Order: sequence, then C-alpha cells, then structure tokens
Amino acid sequence: MQQDFDTLTRQMRACRLCNDLPLGPNPIFQLDERAKILIVGQAPGRITHLKNRPFDDPSGDRLRGWLGIEKSAFYGDPRIGIFPMGLCFPGSGPSGDKPPPDICAMTWREKTMRALKHVELTLVLGAYAIAWHLPHLSRQSVVQAVRHASDGEDRMFVLPHPSPRNNRWLKQNPWFEADVVPRIRQNVRRSLREAEGR
Repeated sequence: MQQDFDTLTRQMRACRLCNDLPLGPNPIFQLDERAKILIVGQAPGRITHLKNRPFDDPSGDRLRGWLGIEKSAFYGDPRIGIFPMGLCFPGSGPSGDKPPPDICAMTWREKTMRALKHVELTLVLGAYAIAWHLPHLSRQSVVQAVRHASDGEDRMFVLPHPSPRNNRWLKQNPWFEADVVPRIRQNVRRSLREAEGR
C-alpha cells in the first residue's frame, strides 16, 4: 500500500500536463498516507511556486494561527496534508491568480482522495475546493458556505482565504474567529491526539 501511494505522489510531482503555464509546471503539495488533517486550497501562488513550499507566507501564518499549529508541525508532521485543487501556479489574471486547470483535478484528485484513507478533518478554502468537496454549497457566497459547513458535523469546515487581503471580510464577520476557529482548533487537537493514541 505504501509503495502504491509513493508511486502516486511521484507521478504527481513529475506531472507535466500543463507545459504552457507561465512559470512552467511545478507540482506543490504535502501528502503522506498517514494524513489525518487535509487542507484543500485553490492552487499554489507565485510565492509558493518560487519557494516550493505551500503557505510559507503571511497567509500561512494566519492559517496556522487558526489551526493552533506551530510552523514546525505544519510542515513536519505527516498527519497534516496539503492538497490544492491545482498542483501548479496557474499564472496571474486581471483580478488575481487564474483558476486551476480542470485537467489537474480530473487526473489526480479522485485517485488521491481514495488513497488518503485516514483523513478525519478536511479544511476547504476557496470556490474551486468548495465545488469539488461540497458541491451543494458551490452556488453560495463565502459567508454562507462558511456558515453552512460549520453547522454540520465537525469533519469538514469551509474557511475564508487567510490572505491579508481578507482582513475586511474578517472584520465584517467576527463570528468566524469567535465561534468557528475554536471548533476547528478543537478538532485539529482531537485528530492529532487520537492519531497519537493508536
């Protein structure tokens, strides 16, 4: 089983389906077969592409704060996985980064999600991740999606993007950090604690 998973991740890292990307293909993700917590974003940004490490920026600092996880654990604990909808930086558009190419999810997502058999908590960031993981929420606003996902079982949460560009959203929706973030932290601790006990 481990060999099969290792083969899959090697294939993803070697993927060159999108040779026409502005900075070229560079699949970036953080996955281990033992993952208990899965962070699902849109696609690596330009800084991530250059650093070759996801969320190594102010957005990542805020995300780790929301999760209550130190940076060393975020990158070093195999129970924490990061698997964006698009594995490579898709390039910049007039109002931010371009959408992740559909071919990426079509090629890799289903088989990888099937291989991640131990995920207990999924954190979903962005419209493309919502559309795949929570399609019934795909037509809702970010506020509605965050609210509705957090009203269900504590196994999947929708988060606003932790970018500093979302400071206004967070000020307008203080309930997220007051009510939802503590529940996310509690579930992060539970997933990691239960994993340690096995």
